[in-house]
Amino acid sequence: MKILKSLLLSVFSGLLLGLSWPTYGFTSLIFIAFVPLLYLINIHHKKISFGLFSLIYLTFIIWNSISTGWLYYSTTEGMLFAIIVNSLLMTIIFSLYKIVSTKINNKLSLLFLISLWISFEKFHLNWDFSWPWLNLGNVFSEKTEWIQWYEYTGTFGGTLWVLIINILIYKILTQFLNRKPLKKQLIFVSLMIISPLIISKSIYHKSNLIGDLHKVFIVQPNIDPYEEKYKRSNFDNHLYLKNLIDENEVKNSTIILPETYFSDAIQIDSYNDNQLKKMLNELMYKSNSEILTGLELFEIVYDSSDVKEYSNNLNDGRWLNLYNSAAYITENNQYYNKSKLVVGVELMPYKSFIEPILGKVLLDFGGLSYSRGYDSFRKNFKSSQGFNISPIICFESIYGEYVTEYTRKGSNLFAIITNDGWWDVSEGHKQHLSYAKLRAIENRRNIVRSANTGISAVINYKGEIIQSISYGEEGFIKSEVPLLKKITFYVKYGDYIFRISLFFLIIILLHFVATTLKTK
Repeated sequence: MKILKSLLLSVFSGLLLGLSWPTYGFTSLIFIAFVPLLYLINIHHKKISFGLFSLIYLTFIIWNSISTGWLYYSTTEGMLFAIIVNSLLMTIIFSLYKIVSTKINNKLSLLFLISLWISFEKFHLNWDFSWPWLNLGNVFSEKTEWIQWYEYTGTFGGTLWVLIINILIYKILTQFLNRKPLKKQLIFVSLMIISPLIISKSIYHKSNLIGDLHKVFIVQPNIDPYEEKYKRSNFDNHLYLKNLIDENEVKNSTIILPETYFSDAIQIDSYNDNQLKKMLNELMYKSNSEILTGLELFEIVYDSSDVKEYSNNLNDGRWLNLYNSAAYITENNQYYNKSKLVVGVELMPYKSFIEPILGKVLLDFGGLSYSRGYDSFRKNFKSSQGFNISPIICFESIYGEYVTEYTRKGSNLFAIITNDGWWDVSEGHKQHLSYAKLRAIENRRNIVRSANTGISAVINYKGEIIQSISYGEEGFIKSEVPLLKKITFYVKYGDYIFRISLFFLIIILLHFVATTLKTK
């Protein structure tokens, strides 16, 4: 009977987590989603066992499968790897909480859990196997009216909110089962839920940012990434763009094209003299518009001393550096190489260590032959009209503090360029769009988003979608967007919630070690 009860608690928690997730879920479920799991862990009075570890793992397998199973449309192996590894990491966090809770008091152990989880989320943002898709603060991306205070906290504020509410409700549940009075606790947890909502509403109505209006022309060509993408030449795509500009009389605008719109790789050394660049320059002058586009760049390295950690050995005395890039066609040549790369698709994690052992098996998950190079810094494009626009390429839009660097460097407008067609008609492209709303709030910047197959959109600084083109449709958006200058608290101070959490984590760990040694 106890085994069945434990199994049901594990499954129930996993289902609640999965069914709370955007863009299909019921967000409010997140406030109780961890309660069955916490109850499960704490009714097992013994230390962590294989059985308990397995039950915790089942919870996170269910959550990850429901929320990110759409990765299947891109790569089955990659999906399995992401779900299995991410679930394992989450399981380790709760298992460590169980271990610590056997040696220190309940309040400290729960504080340890909060601090450890937030530290885990931060770690997951910065290592080579980075996959922060399920960081808890992302869960409110479809409820932007709840989280206008993200301009002060970033998504870690949301993570903290979720964990605190779950722990409080778990405590209420245990007191209820022990027939203890609940009135004060119920009032307190209600205030902890309602207060951030009231604060958010107040910020929303008081926020009224004004900036110079700028015309944008966002293109969604709707090219199938599997069948058409690499069959259409750069010339074909240029002709399509030229006709689109002519037919719609585009003038005095910034034209936004999606990630790798020009997919025939161009050598960096000959970039300025490339025929495509010359043709785009003609379009620029003819329409009096600047063009931001995705493209692929490469360089050949002949000197081994110039080889980078991401260089691909061609085994003939040469190395290839291949980049997923954004270019800004203006009077001054500007380009930026994507910095946050997708594991197994663009990045061989810990390449110098893993590649000699496994070869290119992890890249094979994504169906590509070569890992990509990257820039180690954020770069804004400078318009001849005096403003800065940020090229944020696909996966990069998932990273909160990372994106704030654009703002600190003077960004007035975010341009997210992406190719979400790899995930077909699934929640993947919807979630990716939804997470962009969080970046708008954190930075108080308007966003223009060009997606190859959808969803292209204009998102205002409050995280609201103003205009959009549906997935699988060809089209364009003409709009005028304000260029903003505000520097938010979060932009200025970044992930300070993590730094506070890390401090508590270290203190509690030292206390745990001291307590353990004392009992021996």
